[in-house]
Amino acid sequence: MKKIKILIADDHAIVRDGLRQLLNSQADMEVAGEAEDGREALKKVKALHPAVILLDIAMPRLSGLEVIALIREASTETQVVVLSMHAKETYVQQVLASGALGYVLKASPSTDILDAIRKAHRGEYFLSSRLKAEVIGQYLKTKPAAVAVRGYELLSEREQQVFRLVAQGHSTAQIADILCVSAKTVEKHRTGLMNKLGVHDRMELLKYAIRIGVVDPDLWED
Repeated sequence: MKKIKILIADDHAIVRDGLRQLLNSQADMEVAGEAEDGREALKKVKALHPAVILLDIAMPRLSGLEVIALIREASTETQVVVLSMHAKETYVQQVLASGALGYVLKASPSTDILDAIRKAHRGEYFLSSRLKAEVIGQYLKTKPAAVAVRGYELLSEREQQVFRLVAQGHSTAQIADILCVSAKTVEKHRTGLMNKLGVHDRMELLKYAIRIGVVDPDLWED
């Protein structure tokens, strides 16, 4: 039996230890690696190409949401299951919009984690049993309309990445390092996206990001 290769990304060592023991005890799963922050998680995805990454949404250095958005470039075969202590539907919507297939609450039974990994590996959605299943249906139903009305969605994929990283407080040098491009290229994208959105400084950009739900200040309190 070919096992599902899993990367665990969480900034708490005790959580990683528990997850590793749980996952390695399954006949169809194996932990391929671990990461303690967002930057390390992205590097491990690029190096290991796991089938599934089990990702804490609130991590230092690079947020879980941004990691999700960058995984498409790092490893197209990797599916994302998010672990979170937040049960608000707005958070679930943000995670799904970023490209994850699973959302599991940290207070959920271990069976939820296992089910989420197996479903994500098959390309299927999964929500923790304590969340409303209608969230996925509502997200899929309203996504086209949301895309049509948001100026943000008119930005190129690279411009969206720069937008999110700027909104999260990363410097030009940090963004260049994360995206593996030059600082000059980052500044070019930053200027272009700000002109398209009609914002003039980082504070206006942050307010715009919060208004459209790309950045939620509460989400980073863990």
